[in-house]
Amino acid sequence: MTELLDDARLERTAVVANSEMNRERRIAAYRRELGFDPTAWLAARPAPQRWLDVGCGSGRALFDAAASLSGHVEIIGLDLVDYFAGPDHPEVDLITGSVLRWQPQAPVDLITAVHVLHYVGDKIAALTRMASWLTADGQLVANFDASSIRWADGSPIGRPFTTSLRRNGFQYDARNHRLTRTGHGVPRWEFRYLGADNHAGPNYTGQDSVTSHYRR
Repeated sequence: MTELLDDARLERTAVVANSEMNRERRIAAYRRELGFDPTAWLAARPAPQRWLDVGCGSGRALFDAAASLSGHVEIIGLDLVDYFAGPDHPEVDLITGSVLRWQPQAPVDLITAVHVLHYVGDKIAALTRMASWLTADGQLVANFDASSIRWADGSPIGRPFTTSLRRNGFQYDARNHRLTRTGHGVPRWEFRYLGADNHAGPNYTGQDSVTSHYRR
């Protein structure tokens, strides 16, 4: 039987604690991977706005965005690995931490997560936390692979999970592996986390990923 890791052990494994993976992306990658332009969305809303980027990598994309949104947006970049680019920007706050433990000091208007949820252990807990951080009309946009949500025996949960996603206010685009949500909420799930498998192998991206295992 596959050994399942708790989140503390998982975050120390090579597949997760990788300082090089997807770290140098610029803002154009967000438009391509998420099908969504964070800078245009934020610019169209009244100042001030708060943007949290989970799994921000080096932060270069956030510096790109700050240059065009100066004075309009407070930007927070969160990443498990402290491998940030410089120099510092007064409107960009880069924080080393886990989406499963860190907490913003105030609600945020936009949360983005480019391919980072593939490497989180308790993905359902991460979704719950991010939904609770949004403002009343805030937006969450993330890459997500629903097939990474598994039963204890390793089989995909499938329809029961995607049904629960919809019931909890999330929209899932299976073809493009994108998850969205509008507005604050505290989801309620019928799944209990058991642990994660860091030897699951490549997902749809072609990169090694982590599967998350649950029981009812």
